[in-house]
Amino acid sequence: MASGNPFLDDVRSKPEVIDPPQNEDMMDVGESVNDSAQTALKPNVTVSSSVRELLECPVCLNAMYPPIHQCSNGHTLCSGCKPRVHNRPYNCPYAGSECTVIGDIPFLVAHLKDDHKVDMHNGSTFNHRYVKSNPHEVENATWMLTVFSCFGQYFCLHFEAFQLGMAPVYIAFLRFMGDDNEAKNYSYSLEVGGNGRKMIWQGVPRSIRDSHRKVRDSFDGLIIQRNMALFFSGGDRKELKLRVTGRIWKEQ
Repeated sequence: MASGNPFLDDVRSKPEVIDPPQNEDMMDVGESVNDSAQTALKPNVTVSSSVRELLECPVCLNAMYPPIHQCSNGHTLCSGCKPRVHNRPYNCPYAGSECTVIGDIPFLVAHLKDDHKVDMHNGSTFNHRYVKSNPHEVENATWMLTVFSCFGQYFCLHFEAFQLGMAPVYIAFLRFMGDDNEAKNYSYSLEVGGNGRKMIWQGVPRSIRDSHRKVRDSFDGLIIQRNMALFFSGGDRKELKLRVTGRIWKEQ
């Protein structure tokens, strides 16, 4: 379960060793303060306190000793807390309900398949057709989720309608079932078209650490305005018939 502590969000798997201060006077703050014969050292107390704060693990609040781990934003934590942060469970990525299930990736994959009846596919390419009889209804729109297994990882392909201003739009995007630092190793493209026109989106999958709503509301995906979606659908423009194709690849 996420802790809510900003220090926990993006710990790198490879530790960085930080050497402790070599100045014994700065480390032995108590002795300097309590020795009345060395009152001249009192101005150093503030500096010493700052050093102690820097060497305090933000998770357990104990003093840190090498190896000290550091995230990409410069936050540190001790070796004892690093496994707890790195292995914290994920929230269920299913978007069609307020599912409160948490767990590791294998557990969530089984949960999506057995409890949410999500379609599972092997491979890094896809070709999906989304059909809706009344594309003017957004409130009753169905969230579509498909899970793909490739490169030894799992990816969630989302497709849904939502309200943007006064008009409904459609969005498709990919999420990676893992942490953000791993998600950045992959890219994906989405393509939709019809009547001789085509729209293409290329991006990096977002980690399921980011909620479905957060990704959607940031417009980080293929966005199709309703009028364009109906144009792609052809016919009498009263039924949505979108074919979305795409692929996933691993960056070298």
